Amino acid sequence: MKTTRYFEEQVLRKRPYIEKSMCLAVSAAPLRRDAQHDGRIRPWGEATDARDGKLRTLRVVTLGDGETIHNAFFDRDYRKERS
Repeated sequence: MKTTRYFEEQVLRKRPYIEKSMCLAVSAAPLRRDAQHDGRIRPWGEATDARDGKLRTLRVVTLGDGETIHNAFFDRDYRKERS
């Protein structure tokens, strides 16, 4: 799995409850996938939040190649009916 320096140094440090394996799983089999205007790709998927064990929606942001992970966070605003 390829990642950006930002992901390794900032995202994983600030959000230790997010694991690389979760991001990889969401990227491989997303519930929804959108492209941003800057070429980055946003896949959404479900992942278990290690803090409380609840299933939440994880948004992963990859670079334009669709492989290099740049950002990831639990998306509280995601609604299934939008997909």
